[in-house]
Amino acid sequence: MPEGRAAGGPLRVERFDDRVVATLNRPEKKNAIDQATIDALHVLCAELEAIPRILILTGAGGVFASGADIAELRERRADDARRGINANAFVRVHKLPMPVIAALDGYALGGGAELAYAADIRIATPRLRIGNPETGLGIIAAAGASWRLKEIVGEARAIELLLTGRAIHADEARELGLVSELHPVDELLPAAHAIADRIASNDPAATIATKRVFRAARTDHPAVDLEAQAALVDLFGAQELPPGATLRLLPLERPLAELGQRLC
Repeated sequence: MPEGRAAGGPLRVERFDDRVVATLNRPEKKNAIDQATIDALHVLCAELEAIPRILILTGAGGVFASGADIAELRERRADDARRGINANAFVRVHKLPMPVIAALDGYALGGGAELAYAADIRIATPRLRIGNPETGLGIIAAAGASWRLKEIVGEARAIELLLTGRAIHADEARELGLVSELHPVDELLPAAHAIADRIASNDPAATIATKRVFRAARTDHPAVDLEAQAALVDLFGAQELPPGATLRLLPLERPLAELGQRLC
């Protein structure tokens, strides 16, 4: 596991050369997502939009996130709901250039589940309980679950989970494809780093392009694929390769800026 430097607050951030680990850090509130957490997520997203790196999201104290901060939620009114305070932050996480890995332990409920759904890859411990109980509180899951969950587990299972408000255990989450791996608690973060290591061993420009093309609307294919491939082929063709070299795209520094311009 790499070594990095950490910053505190409601989102503890550790920065490494090729990745960032962000830990939801309100264990006394079971990592309930409040406005300060949302603000910190926006700051982190701005950083990772400017300097793309892999993001690992996790939670402190044996909990990923128990949901939105109920005390703050009760103070919000219709205009606050229309602003999409949590939804817009989670959309920004979802759209980060490099992959996002959610390492889930304990509860991931409500807004906590929706933040997990925004990740590209989710792994968990056997203690996971994940779901959206919002209808029991008289609201809906409006920060991503109502559209993103069906993309992950299929429409039939997603609507059943949303209408019942049922929180599922780790084994069922894996069966549904909501999480891809289960690990003991003490192996969860190392497993997330192992996935990040594998991603980081690939070409970053190709990784960014793959994520962007994968997230494109169905109607954009195959045009979006071909444009991305053309940009990468141009970058590859500009390299000077030694005799016998194997296929490898350019390193991080140059392609990211050029690829961003070509794919916009």
